[in-house]
Amino acid sequence: MNVPSARSPKTRFRTAALALAAAAFLLPATAQAAPVPAAPAAATPAATPTLYTVPPTAGGLSRHTVSGVYVAGVSSGGYMAGQLQVAYSRTVKGTAVFGAGPYYCAQNNAAQALYGCGDDVYPDHLGTLEADASLWSSYGWTDPVSSLSGRPVYVFHGGNDTTVKAPVSDDGVAFYRHFGANVTYDSGSTAGHGWVTPYGTLGCTATASPYLDNCGTDPQNTLLRTLFGSVTAPNTGPLTGTLVAFSQDDYAVNGLAGGLSMDSTGFAYVPAACTPGQSCRLMVALHGCAQDHSDVGTAFVDRANLDQYADTNHMIVLYPQAIPTGANPYGCWDWWGYLGATNYPIKGGAQIETIMNMVRALGG
Repeated sequence: MNVPSARSPKTRFRTAALALAAAAFLLPATAQAAPVPAAPAAATPAATPTLYTVPPTAGGLSRHTVSGVYVAGVSSGGYMAGQLQVAYSRTVKGTAVFGAGPYYCAQNNAAQALYGCGDDVYPDHLGTLEADASLWSSYGWTDPVSSLSGRPVYVFHGGNDTTVKAPVSDDGVAFYRHFGANVTYDSGSTAGHGWVTPYGTLGCTATASPYLDNCGTDPQNTLLRTLFGSVTAPNTGPLTGTLVAFSQDDYAVNGLAGGLSMDSTGFAYVPAACTPGQSCRLMVALHGCAQDHSDVGTAFVDRANLDQYADTNHMIVLYPQAIPTGANPYGCWDWWGYLGATNYPIKGGAQIETIMNMVRALGG
């Protein structure tokens, strides 16, 4: 299936250099934003997280009673979160985005991804993106855009994030508001480009691996209150749930996750309270470029500050994993078409459908 455009057809732009550049725009040089000292431990729930008392348990994804599906992501994961929200707006009840811009921003063009969706040298053509989303909705290629109305959306942009410029993030907010979503825009932090968490290993303004910044704040509390309406304080002691390592091949649309630039293994955190028959929410948490398991191990899984809230809020957390490949050397999610198919942002997109297969297996 080819993605239509509200404009005249675009010439597909495919060069190795620009594919690398589009990935690299989310992986700036560490020297561009050197780490600063972390916030004092007293400003965070704990100096370091109390992690799992047992190693991940190998197995498949067990079915649960899921009351609602939500998505959250950072950087390329933020763009993928937007694709999931628009494509499956009837299923996905809310979205949280760190360091990303509007839906379909790259427009199947690596140059546009680099210069229009990270930097703002090119315009991102917000009106066109809104028109495309409406058109594809009318074709049934996504759920109705009317389903976005009233959906809660949390958008975070750090003042020292020069990887995805503020005007791009602003247009991400404008895109959701255009379709009636209830957007909370958190743009007052001095954070760099990354996922901000009390368990971050870097200073607040850093843009460097593992892209987990500590600003002495707890954005997860705000994003969960935005998405859920209310939230119980997190578990700051030993986690009581189970971290499951599962085969992503079992859910890949082609039967082989590696062919989709996805790792063979994904993770899911299941709180002890989410027993069979017990209603729980499901959060799909999407890492950014160079933040996948092959690059940083379970740093994002351990330190995103989502499992701590999962323990006290009946929330299962699914952590799909991308992986570096030749066309995707930094393990980004496909938000500019590097897999070579133009349907990447709509229903039928290979990574979208693989993630949704995992969601369905969990009961979402």
